[in-house]
Amino acid sequence: MCPCRDGMAAQHLLLLTCLLALSVTVLTLEIENLNIFNGTSDEILNLSPGDPVLVQSLGHRREKRANDTPLPAGRAWPKDCSEIPSGSPSGIYLIQPTGLHQLVVYCDMNETAGGWTVLQRNRRNTQITWAESWSTYKYGFGNVEDDYWLGTEYIYRIAKQKVYQVRFVIRDSSGTMKYADYNLFGLEDESNGYRLRLGSYTGTAGDAMAPNNPSTVHDNMKFSTKDLDQDTNSGNCASSYGGGWWYSACYSAQLNVKGSIRWGSFCSGNCQASAILIKPASYC
Repeated sequence: MCPCRDGMAAQHLLLLTCLLALSVTVLTLEIENLNIFNGTSDEILNLSPGDPVLVQSLGHRREKRANDTPLPAGRAWPKDCSEIPSGSPSGIYLIQPTGLHQLVVYCDMNETAGGWTVLQRNRRNTQITWAESWSTYKYGFGNVEDDYWLGTEYIYRIAKQKVYQVRFVIRDSSGTMKYADYNLFGLEDESNGYRLRLGSYTGTAGDAMAPNNPSTVHDNMKFSTKDLDQDTNSGNCASSYGGGWWYSACYSAQLNVKGSIRWGSFCSGNCQASAILIKPASYC
């Protein structure tokens, strides 16, 4: 309540000031995927005191928006985690890919020179079922501080900005960590099933995404979920094995699954954990 002062004019002035203060519009950050963030604004490492602190999620409302509306001018947010300053800690950041409002993501600043945008994290004892619908996979689910899927649409929109590489990080049943790198990474758009495009493999975990067996290859495959079957199998791999993925008929690698993470011969259903990270290709 506004304090009272002597004199009718002073009271009117204070009343007017109070009313104006109440009518001020509070600026908000239109975060696309706030549904995967369960923390507070203090946990977003590149959110400064001068930035808006009230946030709202656009979520599935993007389905109803014909074309992207012009984004308001303001602070320039990084387009991906590679634009976070070197030496910054790993953690939760806001990025703004071209044509989108802000996204909340986990940036790995420690893995091989840092700057990796984390697309997926999963553990054997995860609380996520991973058996989700096409629309849920499209916009992401889980908890960016823990296990999560960033969202197939957001992955596509990030990866179309530059030429990217990808790293799959796998921990086997004993906790040994190995990785699989592909020097190119991209997705086609939703009308083309978010088809996966990978480059050449290097690493220590083995090439489980592009093995010689056409029935278990994942490179060049469309994404499938329990309610949208785009695999090459006579049945529905996602429905049968419990998670959305770039299935053929059916898999050599399966990371989006509860309790039975697999990566080729490195760990067959008993991996402890997985992560998928991308950053701009180093030679571009």
